[in-house]
Amino acid sequence: MEFFLNYGLFLAKIATIVAVIIAIIVITRAISNKSNIKGELEIINLSEQYKETIEQLEHHLHNEVFMKARYKAKKKREKDQIKLQKKESKKTAHEKCYLKHEPHLFVLDFNGSIDAKEVTSLREEVTAILAVANKGDEVLLRLETGGGAIHGYGLASSQLNRIKSAGLPLTVSVDKIAASGGYMMACVADKIISAPFAVIGSIGVIAQLPNFNKLLKKHNIEFEQLTAGEYKRTLTMFGENNDKARKKFKEELEEVHVLFKNFINDHRPKLDLDKVSTGEHWLGTKAKELGLVDEIKTSDDVVVKACKDKTVLSIHYSQKKKFTDKLADVIGQSTETLLAKLVNRSQRPII
Repeated sequence: MEFFLNYGLFLAKIATIVAVIIAIIVITRAISNKSNIKGELEIINLSEQYKETIEQLEHHLHNEVFMKARYKAKKKREKDQIKLQKKESKKTAHEKCYLKHEPHLFVLDFNGSIDAKEVTSLREEVTAILAVANKGDEVLLRLETGGGAIHGYGLASSQLNRIKSAGLPLTVSVDKIAASGGYMMACVADKIISAPFAVIGSIGVIAQLPNFNKLLKKHNIEFEQLTAGEYKRTLTMFGENNDKARKKFKEELEEVHVLFKNFINDHRPKLDLDKVSTGEHWLGTKAKELGLVDEIKTSDDVVVKACKDKTVLSIHYSQKKKFTDKLADVIGQSTETLLAKLVNRSQRPII
């Protein structure tokens, strides 16, 4: 009897612990769902980072006496600059004007996925820049994507158009790849720069899907699909496709391709579209010969040069995510990376 009593108490303790854990999880999830999950803008001063890197290296190149003298001179310049700013601010306090504006280079990064989901952050970054940018400021977009869904990359291109419409000079830098939808984004820029071996172009449209109709028939599985509208569905994965559906689907692809070419022509009218819109891609140096890019250099060259006469700020909008969303992203990115590696190994030359 005592055994059963102790066993019952043990089970009651276990049940209580489990109930408490479940209650904590439920309360935590309820609070997280009620809270307004927003992102935040991350700003990194690349100019300061560049200066700090140089100073660290110089400490190893010069003796202590030289570095002390240089440090004193730097502090004196900073004090003189602060005094000058105070003097100018007092002089203009009664007027509706501002101190001399130091030009900025705003640096954005777009590492695009197939569905271009990164446009969610891009639109916030562009909005933030346009809210504070002044005459003399510029924008650099470091672009890396092989393209994807037309609607996603169309929206991303429209976000870059907002920068152009605001009168801010826009440069797009391609260090690795800007193909298909990626080039759609790049062509919006006033200037496209590319690394020598970056992949550029692929101005074409592709759609592919498997068809399991024969497999279903083999196993006596029937598939029904009802539509209203002659072309509500053209090609299907499970039904039996016919030539009429294929023809219509091909016409839709051609229509998208024409819109794609017209968009590029609007932004880079000097391009020989018939020559470059075949779906082929080229490496940076050849792409420059064809007029797809304007200059051969890396994004690092642009940033380092700008640090000498501008304040260079990296702008990134990061969206706060729940743990489950983060886990799903990690799994998705790992799968996408694995697939990309397999595709690269099978389709691209290895050197």
